[in-house]
This record gives sequence, C-alpha cells and structure tokens, in this order.
Amino acid sequence: MTPAGGSAIGGGYVNVPGNHYDKYNTRNPIARALMNGFLGAFDELTALTGARSAYETGCGEGYLSMRLADRGWTVRGSDLEASSVAQANAQCAERGLAPAFEVRSLYDLDAGQSGPLAICCEVLEHVPDTGRALAALRRIAAPYLLVSVPREPIWRILNLARGKYVTELGNTPGHIQHWSSAAFVGLIERHFEIVEVRRPLPWTMILCRGR
Repeated sequence: MTPAGGSAIGGGYVNVPGNHYDKYNTRNPIARALMNGFLGAFDELTALTGARSAYETGCGEGYLSMRLADRGWTVRGSDLEASSVAQANAQCAERGLAPAFEVRSLYDLDAGQSGPLAICCEVLEHVPDTGRALAALRRIAAPYLLVSVPREPIWRILNLARGKYVTELGNTPGHIQHWSSAAFVGLIERHFEIVEVRRPLPWTMILCRGR
C-alpha cells in the first residue's frame, strides 16, 4: 500500500512526497477494490457534513479535492511539495477553475484557511509533532474535520503480503507514526468531537468537529 494523500509538514524535517504511484487510476484489481472502499467512505462522510466548500491540507496532486469539485464544491488546499501543488492547479485548469492550491505547511495553517470542512487524509502518519498538527487542524475546522490514516498493523501486513518494504517490516517509507484503529480514534476524540468513524480496509477515517 502507498499513501493516499500528499505532504503537509515541514519545520526542517525530511519530507517524503506523497504518492509513489497513480493509485487512483491503477488497473490492479485488488488495489482498485481497496481504493474504491476508501473513496466510498470519503464520499459518504463529506456528504454528511452538508458543507459545500473544503480546505485540504496535504492535498498532493489534488485528486480528493477535485472529486469534491466535480460534485460542485468550492475547494482550496495546500501541500509542501511545489510539484504536487502544480499538478493540483493543473487539474483546476482542466476544469476551467482558478488555481486553488498553494505551497504551505500544515503547521502554518490559520484562520485564513478555515472553512466548513477541513480535510487531512494520509498526512498525520508523516508528521513528527502530532500535537502541533492537531492544534493547526483545530484552527481551520469550522466546524468539521475529515482525517484518515493507515490502519496498523493491517497496513504493514498487506505490504508484506505483496512483497513490499520487507526489510522495513512492511512500513511504507515516510511513515513515522503508527496507529491501530482504536488508538487513532482515542487520539482524535481527545481533541475533537467524533461524528462518524469508517474503516475501509486498510484505513481508519474519521469525521469529527471542533469542540
């Protein structure tokens, strides 16, 4: 498995770019089935908010934001990788939309990026300072936050099953935080009010709101 989001941290830490292959257009039937589960949960939870605009941190190439834009949402976002931001803005151009993405660290998010729904998918596993990251997400979740991370140890087991990252015991490069589903729910509920939890294999996805 590979990350489903982009890069959003910074602060002098080594940054690992988000996508290792084009998972959204993969022809591998197993990978497609897993991604369909992820995207189905994403669609369900974003619809539950009733929002029509979102800000995505760690937007990568913008695929999740564009999925919302294609549903008529207004989207904005950011990523640390300038090349990813350029690709995300190219997707805007293809749809006749103004550029909506900028280079910005998750840690630097403030009220200027706040909105009805903040999205942070497949980012927190890369972040050295989880508390600082969650504080930044609280600043922009007005009121909702949708967040997802790989579900451990299933994530590593699936990597090993396909013969990937064997010397790292299945750990994807750049993943420095690891949570079981229960541990991640426990972390988020200490900072937010949990609305819904989904567990599309092999992720944990949570819709929550600021207290």
